[in-house]
Amino acid sequence: SGVCLVLFALSSVGAFTTQQASRSVQTRFNKPLFLNTRRQQQQQQQLRQQKQHGRFQALQMSSAAIAMPDELTPAQVMKQERKEKVKKEGGLFAFDTKFGALNPFAIYYGVTAIFLGLFWFSALSLSQLMYFITRNRFDKLRRLPVAINHIWGVTLMRLTRCTPEIENKHILKDFYKQGRAAMMVSNHNSWMDIPFIGSTIGWRNYKMIAKKELIKVPILGKAIRTAANIEVDRTNRRSQIKTLKTGMKFLDDGVHLCTFPEGTRTKTGRLNEFKNGAFLMALKSGSPVIPLSIVGAGKINPYYWMFPFRPARGIAKVIVHEPIESKGKTEGELASAVRRAIIQGLPADQRPLDALEDETQEDEVVVVEEPPMILLETEKKAAVTSAEEK
Repeated sequence: SGVCLVLFALSSVGAFTTQQASRSVQTRFNKPLFLNTRRQQQQQQQLRQQKQHGRFQALQMSSAAIAMPDELTPAQVMKQERKEKVKKEGGLFAFDTKFGALNPFAIYYGVTAIFLGLFWFSALSLSQLMYFITRNRFDKLRRLPVAINHIWGVTLMRLTRCTPEIENKHILKDFYKQGRAAMMVSNHNSWMDIPFIGSTIGWRNYKMIAKKELIKVPILGKAIRTAANIEVDRTNRRSQIKTLKTGMKFLDDGVHLCTFPEGTRTKTGRLNEFKNGAFLMALKSGSPVIPLSIVGAGKINPYYWMFPFRPARGIAKVIVHEPIESKGKTEGELASAVRRAIIQGLPADQRPLDALEDETQEDEVVVVEEPPMILLETEKKAAVTSAEEK
């Protein structure tokens, strides 16, 4: 029994010591764990605050971007200005596309051109078949396709009231009586320049000097090749030499040539500089050059419109100038004479800026200041009194 009492006392002491040890361990480990979770909660709360602050800043930046429409890219500014210009020119129902602007009249013009183009295309295909069968023995100078093209252009301009006014047409009539071929040269600021020139020349055999890129245009490319118009590749020297020889042969055969010495349409509406070599055909063959001034074509069909947005009647006109002989002149002298003649027929908003400066310099007059009349009268009175005294 004594032994049992001793063992019970030892066991109770051991249980008390183990209980105290476990309590100390729990207090030792539970306190840091509680602190760690509290730190995590604080960190999470800080992250939430940072996210909320970041979202608030993003909202502020987006609202500031919406509130500041002036900060646009140059492309967006140009696009906006073009839309406003199209609306101002074409009216309320005008709209812009990637191919060019349109309005109700432009749509009417385009539908009419395409409808007539079906008959145009069929007639050109039949003429091609005829030339294939006859192996080009009939109509070697291709007068028939030129007449077909002319019929399409005249009919389209009459149906859409786009026939231009022609001034000094008697100059062409008198020149045609001579039986000579000439090179027709004009300024270029619209697609309408081509039918305007055709309407001015009339029912004559003429060839256009066209850039190679126009061959890709539907129906127009077929018309250019079927009528044996002159194609030129501006990047190929061999093509330019071939163009020169072909043009000289046409002029020798009595076929008129038409060209735009600027090379492409002007974007500002003013006459650009002439390209070199534009007058070599007339110079080499000794043919005269007839300058043509096309006025107002850019006001009915600018470069950013797909079709004309209004009729040309009363706005556009073609002014024919006297023929300029090429014999005895250099290429530079001939080009300068033709350029001066074209500028004379253009209004102020189509003339080049250097020409306007020259005109202002010519108009300046030196004014000599005269003495006032009061001084003259006092001098006369003084002379009279001095004479009386004498």
